Amino acid sequence: MSVLSARGLQKAYGDGEGRVRAVDGVDLDVFAGETVAIMGPSGCGKSTLLHLLGGLDRPSGGEVSLNGRRIDNASENVLAKIRRTDVGFVFQAFHLLEELTAVENVELSALMAGRSPRAARRRALELLDQVGLAERAQFLPSALSGGQRQRVAVARALSNEPLVVLADEPTGNLDSAATMDVLQLFEQLHEQGQTLVIVTHDARIAATADRLLTMRDGAVVDETRLTGGTTGQLGALLGLED
Repeated sequence: MSVLSARGLQKAYGDGEGRVRAVDGVDLDVFAGETVAIMGPSGCGKSTLLHLLGGLDRPSGGEVSLNGRRIDNASENVLAKIRRTDVGFVFQAFHLLEELTAVENVELSALMAGRSPRAARRRALELLDQVGLAERAQFLPSALSGGQRQRVAVARALSNEPLVVLADEPTGNLDSAATMDVLQLFEQLHEQGQTLVIVTHDARIAATADRLLTMRDGAVVDETRLTGGTTGQLGALLGLED
């Protein structure tokens, strides 16, 4: 059974001739421990699809299931709980609370999910150590580099041991060196068996995946298995230079 699945998933905006199908009939299965990358041109529906899969937005049609349970028709209270405990999110813009330290940002999700302050702090410190930021635990986001802030965001996404982590352009705001740091972190998470779905324009990030889905005009138009592949292999598939 898949951890995350979609059937006939649709999201449309507007009416009549101005109606736009941002996501148009997507079928998808993501299995435990698998990393799935989603690529495609800007405006093709990648981020909208990710938001639908994570319960951040409601579909116009079709179904989304998490661990065998439908979530597209769940109440707002149920969806909020799912987003706190079962799905971890990593965004391009980090979305850290600027008035909180790194460890406070990471532990916040665990506290909101009902963990004790002691347990939440212990988990947060463990995760910051895992992402290589143990010595920056008490730093505010303003004192961290872009790559460090994104690593804090990844640690936060992992705080409640989610079934799946959804990452939307996680290196979009990073320079090349910081991108490589985040790339290595996703590779590490993959090796540890974390289920990941990553929307990206970066072939280096996509090359860490087991499967690459290509979207155009709201639909998945191609699927390629990349297990054991390299960035060069992916570049060839995408028509890029090595």
